[in-house]
Amino acid sequence: MTEKVRFPSVVGPELAGAIDLPDGEIRGWGLFVHGFTLGKDSPAASRVSKQLAREGIGMLRYDNLGIADSDGDWGDGSFTVKVQDTVRAAALMADRGTPVDLLVGHSWGGAAVLAAAAEITGVRAIATIGAPIDPSHVERQYDAVMDRVLSEGEHEWFVGGRTLVLKRAFVEDVHHAHLRDRIGELDLPLLVLHSPTDQTVDIDNAGEIFREARHPRSFVALEGADHLLTARGQAQRAAHIISAWADQYIPGARP
Repeated sequence: MTEKVRFPSVVGPELAGAIDLPDGEIRGWGLFVHGFTLGKDSPAASRVSKQLAREGIGMLRYDNLGIADSDGDWGDGSFTVKVQDTVRAAALMADRGTPVDLLVGHSWGGAAVLAAAAEITGVRAIATIGAPIDPSHVERQYDAVMDRVLSEGEHEWFVGGRTLVLKRAFVEDVHHAHLRDRIGELDLPLLVLHSPTDQTVDIDNAGEIFREARHPRSFVALEGADHLLTARGQAQRAAHIISAWADQYIPGARP
């Protein structure tokens, strides 16, 4: 079962979320943060979250500013906004009496959970899937229009079947994100998942994240998976791995 929720972004507009409720015994609760322009219903977000819920970990996934069912303009967001909205999403879970034990982030969302974790009370473990070490290098298409954005102030960008407006403030904010420092300061168990054949975010990013992190840290190669986890069974496989790994860190059965 899925429960629909809404909560305000740090910049004002309401964001749409879905909580995949646990089947059977409740082992814990988590938050899934989606990639750059993907949304809560993208294959990685929905399939991983639903599988974790089947295995007893309820998951909130939500659309970022201006994406899918959320209000606002995507171009008014930034990496800082995504991080702060991740903290807001965790606060929603705490307010409903289901505080977040596990953070899971895919692609750019993986960078966001690494940056947000220290600001979320009670988090016990973090898992990233196909995350970049440098949030400013998110997609080749993004890199291609970045110079025009900086010179012209904004530029239309066709991505994922829709046109978005990329703004200078967005690009400048991303360039000031110092993720390596955040990773090195984390005092939480970290699981890094990445495909060796990822054509969007090279697996070298996973190695750098792993090296920057403290122990306990783990790395699993998702052989055969594409960046978006669209191949049959790949998202569920990632969820199985996260579920088994997190078992030693989340509190276990709850009423």
